[in-house]
Amino acid sequence: MAQSRAPGGVGAISALRWGLFTPGTSRLVFDLAGPVGIVRIERLPAAGPLPARLALDLAPVTPAQFDQAVKAGPMVSSAAMVAAIPIPAPPPAVAAPAAKPKANAKPIIVIDAGHGGIDPGTIGASGTLEKNVTLATARQLRRQLQATGRYKVVMTRDSDVYVPLRDRIAIARAAHGDMFISLHADAYDLATLRGASIYTLSEDASDSEAAALAAKENKSDVIAGVDLTQESSTVSSILIDLAQRETKNRSVQFAGLLVGALKNDTQVLRNAHRYAGFVVLKAPDIPSVLIELGYLSSKADERLLTTAGHRGKIAKDILRAVDAYFDWQAHLKRS
Repeated sequence: MAQSRAPGGVGAISALRWGLFTPGTSRLVFDLAGPVGIVRIERLPAAGPLPARLALDLAPVTPAQFDQAVKAGPMVSSAAMVAAIPIPAPPPAVAAPAAKPKANAKPIIVIDAGHGGIDPGTIGASGTLEKNVTLATARQLRRQLQATGRYKVVMTRDSDVYVPLRDRIAIARAAHGDMFISLHADAYDLATLRGASIYTLSEDASDSEAAALAAKENKSDVIAGVDLTQESSTVSSILIDLAQRETKNRSVQFAGLLVGALKNDTQVLRNAHRYAGFVVLKAPDIPSVLIELGYLSSKADERLLTTAGHRGKIAKDILRAVDAYFDWQAHLKRS
């Protein structure tokens, strides 16, 4: 790896090195003056003359505290968790066990066919029901995912039944899902509007959800593999926020792959990746996307979405994005 080095460090950081690790991946290395704990990690958006930034707050800890944290698990895990070291003085101490990874298990893809039962969803220009389109597409996607032999697939519904939104999240979490894909079809007053779009969780919805999760009485299963029942509300809030941020980053990465893949076989909206507070996107530890397959209010989109051949192409594009996402995850684990 070709490296560059900053001219000396400050405080807990004695030196800073960076460089290209592999094509498309850079690595940043901090040389530390002594043992430290991670208090906060936050991505800050560009503001005025300042570019986008990564804020990393560190605080000194004793060697014993450092050793204890290392034995408990990685200090920073790409599995959507940060286990920081207890710090005796303010800011508040943060400590949590790292979530246990599933060894050599197939990734679990949870497919959510929107609406169902008494909830028909959008009714198309020619009377097509959204609930039927989403279920048919979900079944085709399941077949294609399973045919690879690479994934295990769980459906939130596999028949014309109504499943409450929160129950869909509960099904995904009970299955220990690695990816949640919710399928829908849109509608708009302008009948000529058509094209697919992908939604991930908005910042405001994420913040309010994190606060609600931190306030839950039963905190044993808020984050997979981590028991927060003995943690203070402050520590719980920090850990949930960190887990959610990592999950959102993964969701955004997957959404970008989906946009690129869907363009192969279907029309997509301008600025096709969008943000919203949809309930089904709020699992704190499962990367989640909601795909609007097209507009049933458009006769052109409605005709395509009622065709098995077109739905099969969409399923193939989603599979291509799923493969690319998990290839990327495997690369991160090796690096």
